[in-house]
Amino acid sequence: MNAERSQLYYACVFLHVSFQAIQHSVACSSSRDDTPCWLDAQTMSLLLRELQRCRRQAGPFKEVYPSLDAAFYHCGLLMAQCPAAINRPLCQHHLEAIIAPLKEATAQLSGKVNQASESSDLSPGKRFRRWLGW
Repeated sequence: MNAERSQLYYACVFLHVSFQAIQHSVACSSSRDDTPCWLDAQTMSLLLRELQRCRRQAGPFKEVYPSLDAAFYHCGLLMAQCPAAINRPLCQHHLEAIIAPLKEATAQLSGKVNQASESSDLSPGKRFRRWLGW
């Protein structure tokens, strides 16, 4: 793995683990499901900027760009509604929509991606419709 690819890989791992930690803290919150989700907007902004930087660095790695683009898009959607504008289940849904493509990007960068995986066979439009539940 060359230095650029390695740096992008570790940045994606950092983002994946960070969003998983946020998802876990939201899931373990003692609030009811109908209460607003209170995310730390500063942390989310930092992660959004890091995700944007990764997207820019992914230029030479065309196979990773769609995954990072999807994660960035969903993170932007979440940020547009936070803090406290959405309930916890919807917040969890947004976080999962960020985590899944980051996991895919990490796998692709590591070279351990399964080419027959269902998510890589879907176009971005089909993935978006699937995310919406259509």
